[in-house]
Amino acid sequence: MNRKSGAVLQTAFRVLKILLGSAVFALGIQWFYHPAALLSGGVTGIAMMINYITRWPTGTMMFIMNLPLFIIAFKNYGWRFVAGSLLGTFASSLFIDLLSLVNFNITTEPFLASVYGGIITGLGLGIVYSTGATTGGTDIVAKLIRERYPYVNFGTMILVLDGVIIAAYAVMFRKFDKAMYTVIAVYIAARVIDLVLYGSSQSKLCHIISEYSDDIKAAIVEKLNRGVTVLQGKGAYSGQDKQILLCVVKRQQIVEIKKIVKNIDKRAFVIVTDTRDVFGEGFGDITIDK
Repeated sequence: MNRKSGAVLQTAFRVLKILLGSAVFALGIQWFYHPAALLSGGVTGIAMMINYITRWPTGTMMFIMNLPLFIIAFKNYGWRFVAGSLLGTFASSLFIDLLSLVNFNITTEPFLASVYGGIITGLGLGIVYSTGATTGGTDIVAKLIRERYPYVNFGTMILVLDGVIIAAYAVMFRKFDKAMYTVIAVYIAARVIDLVLYGSSQSKLCHIISEYSDDIKAAIVEKLNRGVTVLQGKGAYSGQDKQILLCVVKRQQIVEIKKIVKNIDKRAFVIVTDTRDVFGEGFGDITIDK
């Protein structure tokens, strides 16, 4: 397979993922949110509010309101980003309006709709975002903001922006209970987006401070076959030099780490945190998102 054929297949796969994600997102909107009078965030949420008042098609209004944002996106990210996001916005708008023609409601119970609707919309959006595209709306705004603050997760950024829309919905329509259910749905969707984009945390980062650091280090290397990095530190109160052991292990190995430390030094100070991405020997290869 030559380079040109590979590029064509890659583009075709990206288009299929955008279409799939848009269809899944539309299912969550039309078959879960709408029947329970819940709201999505961003421009989609505004389009849904207009639909509740005028009965104008949600998808059509969503696409029209997104057009000015695409002009901004084109200036900042170029045609490749706009092309994918235009496709995502057009496809999700089309699927939402097509699904509205099918008289099929899975549930009108708000809590069930918020939970399952949040899962489905989050899955759909996560698939679209994984291609580097969006479905327009506040997704573009979030992407612009994240350029300046890259340490903020994409789903978290969208959650904040969506909160403004939901608050407006609650005040304008006096549907505070529906707004609260919507918060649940949007929060779940944001967590699912992060799960699709970044995966679940499979590793733990351990910092261990102990007077018996040499013994703990040797035990970790011997029993778990994991590397340990020794950092030099100093106690702020005592002023004494200390060794800080830094070790990354698989999630299932954290119990063994605790046993090793407890058997050697019960007074040890241990910090265990989740890690999002770990690259290197024994873990994954370094990957770069395109």
